[in-house]
This record gives sequence, structure tokens and C-alpha cells, in this order.
Amino acid sequence: MDNRSEVRDFLTTRRAHLTPEQVGLPATGSRRVPGLRRSEVATLAGLSVEYYARLERGQIAGASSSVLEALARALQLDETERAHLYDLARAADGIPTSGRPRRRAAGKAAARPSLRWALEAITDGVAFVRDPQQNLLNTNALGRAFYAPVIGDGGRTPNLARFQFLDPASRDFYPDWDLFAAMCVGIMRAEAGRDPHDRGLQDLVGELSTRSDDFRRLWADHNVRTHGTGTKRFHHPVVGELTLAYEELAITVEPGLVLLVYTAEPGSPSAERLRLLASWAATTTTAAAGTTEGT
Repeated sequence: MDNRSEVRDFLTTRRAHLTPEQVGLPATGSRRVPGLRRSEVATLAGLSVEYYARLERGQIAGASSSVLEALARALQLDETERAHLYDLARAADGIPTSGRPRRRAAGKAAARPSLRWALEAITDGVAFVRDPQQNLLNTNALGRAFYAPVIGDGGRTPNLARFQFLDPASRDFYPDWDLFAAMCVGIMRAEAGRDPHDRGLQDLVGELSTRSDDFRRLWADHNVRTHGTGTKRFHHPVVGELTLAYEELAITVEPGLVLLVYTAEPGSPSAERLRLLASWAATTTTAAAGTTEGT
């Protein structure tokens, strides 16, 4: 990923999202393209037009924190966008991965016994470990049943982004498919800014850009986001519609890996359906074990 083009496209798209009215400027004259003019952003940030033009051409190396903060304020960046701008500037200065320590093999880290035990200790919710490339590295028992459409036959490490954009079953599993797709790409964009030399992520972006028009369009928007917390809807092939709250927790000993937990509101129909799914999973596992013993 070319840093200069990443900076250029990010700043250009942020500028295009704003109107003069939003930033307290008069809307004078006709505009050939949507959004603010370069001169208006420069004025809002307290920079010369020439310097801002250099930044927007991708020449962000050496930009001070005060300049980056002024840009973030002028473009009304949220916290995730602001962090992304700083990540792009660090990459231009040759500072990798936002100062994060070098990651170990994610698969081995996710298989650590104590982490597996922690996952399995969560019995009333879906719990799983995900890496920056959207690989589903480990799950608890309920997670394996919940993500059965994603995991499939287990022949390849399940990947949430590949499922989202390349598997038609995702349209049924995610009732709000467009929202999920934009979220998935925004998270990947933020990760790419944090570690532009992540070869696995680069390869995944290249694969999805080649094979999915939807991914290619969303990637070009340069929107970034973090997962954090919220509520999502799913339609599971076994138990039907589920509305689940989620929390994302960083695994501090393994930078880049996160633990996500999906739970249902106590007493809600979704909580009952999660219990049904857990019962179904236990019955299926018992039946499969019995078949194996009988052969």
C-alpha cells in the first residue's frame, strides 16, 4: 500500500464529506466537486494553501503533532479517523505499527491453553478471537455453533471478510448486510493504517478487491472505524433471528488480537434462542461422538 496515495485519498475523501455550512463558512460560488475547497481546509486549519496542498498530495512526512491536530479539527475527524491520520503520518516517518511490538504468529497465540480456557469459561455468550486480517482464530463452544456458516467444513482458517464478501450465505446470516460490509472494510482500513506492511492483510485486500465489486467500492471510500461496542442482528440457520450486544476486548499480551463477546439481553427472545443454539450444539457434538465411537 503506497503511503502517499493513502494519505492523499484519505484527506481528499474527508474534505469531500464536509459542506461549508457544517464548518461555519458561507457557501459562495459554484463548486465543481462536492465538499470543501483546499483553500477552505487550509484556512480552517491555520495553514498556508501551499502547505496543505503538499499534505494532500501525500507529503505528510515530518508533519508535527500540532499540524495533525489542526487538520483533524478542520476536517472534523472522529477519534478513529484522527488515529488513522496519525498512523499514516507515522508510516510516512518510518515508524511502524503505531509503536506496537512485533506480533508473534497469531494462530499459535490464539491456541495458548489459558486463552482457550478463558474462551470456554464463557458459556452464555458467543466468544471468539480475531486477528487484524479478520481470521477467526479460536471460539468457545457456543461460538463454533454460532459461526457454523463461517467455519464451514474447517478446511481453511475461517475469515470473516471472505465470508462477508465472497460467500452468498452472508446475505442471509447478516440481515443488515450493507452495514456489516461497511463496518468490516472500515475496520480493515484502520488496521492497514496501523500496520501498512502487514503482508497478510495486503494479500487479503488484493484478493477481495479482485473478486468483489462491493469490497472494491467500499475500500475506495477510505472510511475507517473501530469495533468497540454496539448491537448487531443475525439470522442463524438453526435458531433464526438474534439481536446481540457485543464488546471488543484487546488481548494485551498479543498486540493485534482481540476477544469479542456477543451476549443477549437477559430474558429476551434472543437469549432464549442462544440457549436453544447451545443445546443444539451439545446434542450435535454428543451425536457425532457417538458415531465416532461406533465406527
